[in-house]
Amino acid sequence: MAVDRLIDDVIEREGGFVDDASDAGGRTRWGISEAVARAEGYSGDMRRLPRATAVEIYRRRYWEAPHLDAVAAHAPRLAEELFDTGVNMGPAVAVSFVQRALNALNRGARDYADIAVDGRVGPNTLAALDEFLATRGSCGEQVLVKAVDALQGARYLRLAERRPANEAFLYGWLANRIG
Repeated sequence: MAVDRLIDDVIEREGGFVDDASDAGGRTRWGISEAVARAEGYSGDMRRLPRATAVEIYRRRYWEAPHLDAVAAHAPRLAEELFDTGVNMGPAVAVSFVQRALNALNRGARDYADIAVDGRVGPNTLAALDEFLATRGSCGEQVLVKAVDALQGARYLRLAERRPANEAFLYGWLANRIG
């Protein structure tokens, strides 16, 4: 799997500079919020955030730091989904979605033990993923992707219900981020 393709897809979808007063995320360029850019060391004008800087932020913060490369070695399509979800909701939220799904799908811990829902990919999460895939076969990865999508969609609905300004984004989130 080429993480570069995933990053290019996100940048293409997110576009250039955006400063929408309704967006709680604030000013963005290439889909990178000003808060994330500052946390990653960028101090310049957000209108001029270089694309190459955005690419490195995506790679470091949304692929490498949450260890999605390790997930990709076991379930590449799931890693892609976690990357996209993490970009939009934060990597810890994305990883917690798959951890919750793995716990709910282990048939009362008969297939493998429950794991901590801590938003971090570690040896226990990877072991549970391996056991799930071994038990459920070729359709297992697709089911996990669907579970992550379902949790993501439910979160989008809650965000719109809690903050009416988010209703402006709900249709796009559901149309472009789910499935």
